[in-house]
Amino acid sequence: MKNRNPMTIHRPGLLTLIFLLCSVLAWPASAQDEEDSADSEEETEERVTDYIAMEPAFVTHIGQPGNKISYLKAAVTIRASKATTRPAVEAHMPRLRHELVMLFGEQTDPAYVSSPEGRQALVEEATRRINQVLEEQQTGEEVAGVFFTEFVVQR
Repeated sequence: MKNRNPMTIHRPGLLTLIFLLCSVLAWPASAQDEEDSADSEEETEERVTDYIAMEPAFVTHIGQPGNKISYLKAAVTIRASKATTRPAVEAHMPRLRHELVMLFGEQTDPAYVSSPEGRQALVEEATRRINQVLEEQQTGEEVAGVFFTEFVVQR
């Protein structure tokens, strides 16, 4: 004859039921934790700040042809906000340097280039041109900004 003790008969079933219930309740939380960790990895990648120096510094003449020659020396550092930007910048460094040499050589007013407004305009235009090259090359990357770590105009 079977044991009719309710605790003995239902105990294995009850424990299994409790285990399954706890597993089911914990499952959405663990799935949410996985999503949160994936989101935080993406956010971490977005928050990277990578400074890429364009070596050597740029040295070029500026001003109007026929006038006294003025020179510009600019050390340039690019700020990237994603870890994947550096390889794209390094792969296209010759083209990026060319764009900045052309930009600096286009400057016709040494006094304006020396002013805070002139330097800011150069920063904005350098950033635009670098991003334009990266877009043309279909890298899917863009730089967050350009910094002049050295900037000298000799008149």
